[in-house]
Amino acid sequence: MTPAKPWVSIALLSVFAALVLLLAPCVGMQWIWPWLDPWGSLDAGILWEIRVPRVLASFLTGAGLAVCGMVFQALFRSPLASPFTFGVASGASFGSVLAIILGEFLPFYGASGLFALLGAAFTVVLVYRLATWGRHFSISTLLLAGVAINYFFGSAVTFIQYLSDFTNVFRILHSLMGGFEGVGMDALWQLIPFVIPGMILIACLPYELNLLSMGDDIAASRGVHLNRTRKLLFFGTSVTVGGIVAVCGPIGFVGLMAPHIGRLMVGNDHRYLMIVSALLGGSLLTLCDTLSRTVIAPAEIPVGVVTSLLGCPFFVWLLLRQKRP
Repeated sequence: MTPAKPWVSIALLSVFAALVLLLAPCVGMQWIWPWLDPWGSLDAGILWEIRVPRVLASFLTGAGLAVCGMVFQALFRSPLASPFTFGVASGASFGSVLAIILGEFLPFYGASGLFALLGAAFTVVLVYRLATWGRHFSISTLLLAGVAINYFFGSAVTFIQYLSDFTNVFRILHSLMGGFEGVGMDALWQLIPFVIPGMILIACLPYELNLLSMGDDIAASRGVHLNRTRKLLFFGTSVTVGGIVAVCGPIGFVGLMAPHIGRLMVGNDHRYLMIVSALLGGSLLTLCDTLSRTVIAPAEIPVGVVTSLLGCPFFVWLLLRQKRP
């Protein structure tokens, strides 16, 4: 029989997410009510052409990062795992920066997304290989590998910036801040082909995630094809993170906070945790973006700064919680 508590949490979060999606576009330097402004007016244009696409993009981005964070926490069996802490976002950023530098030699559409995807995929595989070196999984090795890869790709991006001209330096800096400034319908349509298929692929594997989170031996004994399942999950997370970084830049800690809060609400069953993580991640990032564009309006704070200010204390709390006997 389906437990009542998870579905109650999902229903409440769905209502909360719907309210966030409905009200966030109205918030700005001045409130805009859709039913009070006639179609074709300046306020209606701001609402439907700027604010609504931005809110949808932020919600989709937050949901994608949260689901990917949930996958990493299951695969690596660590509550500290996320696309940001393990350097996956840094690898995708490096790929996106390469696409910016090589833009004139890459005439095909979507080069930034492709390079970001390749960077994310390479980082995921590298971190996993380092963590399982010698056939013994080690969380400490995992965390150190993530830190090292973050520093490596950060240094590589800095080196590229140093050698670039002023125009490319500005484009690189803007892409690394992480935010939704200037995101419109075009950016939203670029985001959807990466995030939606990646999340659908992950959503098809809740049973495998439940077993992998308990260990490879248990998963294999229950019939899970370990290599094939990992490759599918790596592909799904790489596509999702790569597309997000290519369009919005790296945005940290959403993939860490949302799955962990969701786990406290509905437990470890990924059938429910996946839905809760997506709703929490989307709502959290949308609220952070709304705060970033209103607190010092008309100027904006990069949303990556806001999520980091929230996420760093949360990460420290998780570390201290891990040390409890």
